[in-house]
Amino acid sequence: MPEFRSEFMRTLHAREFVHQCTDDSALDGLAADGVVTAYIGFDCTANSLHVGSLVQIMMLRWLQQTGHKPIVLMGGGTTKIGDPSGRDESRRMLSDAQIAENKAGIQRCFARFLKFGDGPTDAIMVDNADWLDGLEYVPFLREIGTHFTLNRMLKFDSVRMRLEREQPMTFLEFNYMILQAYDFMELSRRQNCALQMGGSDQWGNIVNGVELARRIDSTSLYGLTTPLITLASGAKMGKTAQGAVWIDESRLSSYDYWQFWRNTDDRDVCRFLRLFTELPLDEIARIETVQGEELNDAKKLLANLATTMCHGEKAAQDAADTARETFEGSGAGAGLLEVSASESDLKVGISAFQLVHDAGLCGSRGEARRLIRGGGVRLNDTVITAEDNAITLADCNADGVIKLSAGKKRHVLVRPG
Repeated sequence: MPEFRSEFMRTLHAREFVHQCTDDSALDGLAADGVVTAYIGFDCTANSLHVGSLVQIMMLRWLQQTGHKPIVLMGGGTTKIGDPSGRDESRRMLSDAQIAENKAGIQRCFARFLKFGDGPTDAIMVDNADWLDGLEYVPFLREIGTHFTLNRMLKFDSVRMRLEREQPMTFLEFNYMILQAYDFMELSRRQNCALQMGGSDQWGNIVNGVELARRIDSTSLYGLTTPLITLASGAKMGKTAQGAVWIDESRLSSYDYWQFWRNTDDRDVCRFLRLFTELPLDEIARIETVQGEELNDAKKLLANLATTMCHGEKAAQDAADTARETFEGSGAGAGLLEVSASESDLKVGISAFQLVHDAGLCGSRGEARRLIRGGGVRLNDTVITAEDNAITLADCNADGVIKLSAGKKRHVLVRPG
């Protein structure tokens, strides 16, 4: 790893946040010599963020904790367009009322992660609708559009993949990259913002903003992206058989949030401790050498630290106590019936209703379907919301089993075999 002068760059690299940077050395010098203002944008497509966005949130948190100023950019304007990055089809159009509701929900997600205020390193939250909604079409095209060529825009992954697959891409979506670039320049002008961060799928859009500000304002701006975070199993971060792992407690209980981290694959534990907690790196290095019960303790530590950061210490402790009573006390654990399921079938995925029936929790598949529809079946203590949800090996908990529950008193451990 290169020698960095700034604590910000040392921390991000040591904790494996960095995938690409437009100029490591120059950004490091800027961060070492003064306060850097940086932003990440979040479109208002749902009323909560999920853990797939947690890497970006943690980057803003580390930015602030190393003495710099975070901006949370709410995409009140760009949500009306829809980011085509990584999408095979157009996003659903949302009304102004839906966007406003989603924005309010997302704002709540940041309350425990960042300190907001008027101080030099306090976070601020702004909305790109403040400048995008008032743009006049022809003047915008004349000032900004001349700096974008179709030749280059057609090469961006978000566009190229749609065209190669012969999937439609609207002119509305095609404009998204221009507006995101304009956001960066506007924040540079309004807030002296010098850095945009985001996921690796945003690299092209970020570079567009760097180039636009250089051409129009002769300003040096920087971009930094994180790698795509996937589970060791290859599954997408933040998704389970039950759906997204939401950050807002109104969408997902703190107990289910705790369980998500507790069920982390052995191979992911230390990587997630680096990315999603503030545990010192020397302690994480020690944990990398442990096995067996000590590794299970590390998973509980990960769950406690991640849940404390998101929901508070009491919520984390309550979740840990509930899990201990369920899995180690009379509610579950050693006394539970254990059944086996085909490992090859679980690799592909077994429909929830089928596995509930096969595990002996229901006398028929129809009964299993009805019970699931009524919210009476839980997978690893989380309610299964759809009878056809696929249950896979990725749903095995830290002990290598899948816990199925029907009602409050019937529990079965399904072990791949």
